[in-house]
Amino acid sequence: MRRLILASSSPYRRQLLEKLRIPFECQAPRIDEQPLPGEPASELASRLATEKALALANDHPDALIIGSDQVAECNGTLLGKPGNTENAIDQLSRSAGQTVNFHTGLCLADARDGSHHTLCELFSVRFRPLSASEIRRYVELEKPLDCAGSFKSEGLGIALFEKMEGSDPNSLVGLPLIRLIDLLKQYDISPLQ
Repeated sequence: MRRLILASSSPYRRQLLEKLRIPFECQAPRIDEQPLPGEPASELASRLATEKALALANDHPDALIIGSDQVAECNGTLLGKPGNTENAIDQLSRSAGQTVNFHTGLCLADARDGSHHTLCELFSVRFRPLSASEIRRYVELEKPLDCAGSFKSEGLGIALFEKMEGSDPNSLVGLPLIRLIDLLKQYDISPLQ
């Protein structure tokens, strides 16, 4: 089987990929993740996923490399990783009662020939109306400071939502596994082989 590398330092993406029980390695790519002026969220997510995968291609010329990136947006405003408690509270306060769209870019790059397949998966979350005390309590309990949108849907974050819409709940955590399986099958890699 081809060597498979996840171009990420995210523990969440690593845990998701481990669900497939396919051997892989992790390596963090070094790229500039700043959005370009006026760049839509879906294009930013796709571009960053591609750049992450291609950044490792020269160092691993026989590998298949998975790049992924997620961009959250609420009412046209991009929501990054909060980094601290105050930012997390602010993000969740702005998201309360609103729909937040999560654009998860996915790229599978073949370092042998430089080809790559990139796509973007959309997952939308409708937040409940939330009080300031509910938001503070959630941030205190879950500490979602390294998560785009300031929540962990795989944990207590589910209590923040009224509705979730999308084809793959894994994309909300940061790696669209259903689409990744389709891409890997093109290289005769399947979790069920």
